[in-house]
Amino acid sequence: MFQSRVEAMALVLPAALFAGVVFLVPVIVLLTQGIHIDGQWTLSAYADFFSKSLNRTVFFRTLRLGALVTVIAAVIGYATAYAVVSLPEKSKGRMIGLIVLPLMISPVARTYAWIVLLGRTGIINKALVGMGLSDEPIRFLFTETAVTIGLLQLFLPLMIIALISALENMPRDAVPAARVLGANWFQVFWKVILPLTREGLIIGGTLVFTGSMTAYITPAILGGSKVLMLETLLYQRVTVANDLVSASVIAFILMAMAFSANFLLKKIASARGGK
Repeated sequence: MFQSRVEAMALVLPAALFAGVVFLVPVIVLLTQGIHIDGQWTLSAYADFFSKSLNRTVFFRTLRLGALVTVIAAVIGYATAYAVVSLPEKSKGRMIGLIVLPLMISPVARTYAWIVLLGRTGIINKALVGMGLSDEPIRFLFTETAVTIGLLQLFLPLMIIALISALENMPRDAVPAARVLGANWFQVFWKVILPLTREGLIIGGTLVFTGSMTAYITPAILGGSKVLMLETLLYQRVTVANDLVSASVIAFILMAMAFSANFLLKKIASARGGK
């Protein structure tokens, strides 16, 4: 297509420079603030961050909820994606449209909808009290359960779409062949479907886990100050405390967790694929 590598590089150079100026440079400056303090290079800000009990609690809560949302999304996503792929072409298109539809709605509106559902006077509590399953309204809001539900509803479509794409590329006769050879459905999934769709799982898992860790609106509204996560703590450090050093530390931790999740998913998928 190109006469030489120089022509290709010349076409790529403007986009690369633009990305470097508007993305890489600000990120590097932000991350540098956490290790370059008072003219010295030091990791004392990281040691100070993890020395505080609140910060450790927020860190492990963010990691735990991100992993929980990712696992639940994978379980629901595989079942949903397999059902969608099995549909006729016309019905499949409609179902994919319904799956994508929530992504077109503002996350703010989608999160506030959960307040209507999970509030003390919400639909869920009214149904529980009305059916006699609870004597009084249950406090769902400002709990880890509410945050988990909100994040799952927010990012589940990404997992389903990634798995649908992976299942579409899987050989059609793989599952019937495994069933004919005597494999039960668990063996079919574990030894056939999972290895053949690992790339979709990696993409979907990375998107869901990273999104769950970095989403601000949903934890802030459904969790409030009682369920702090790293992203809400980052916002407080910048806007309330004006502590850019701590903000830089949290930003680096979030980036490191995102890259680590992608690396770990690739390792797990590679291990499964090699068996």
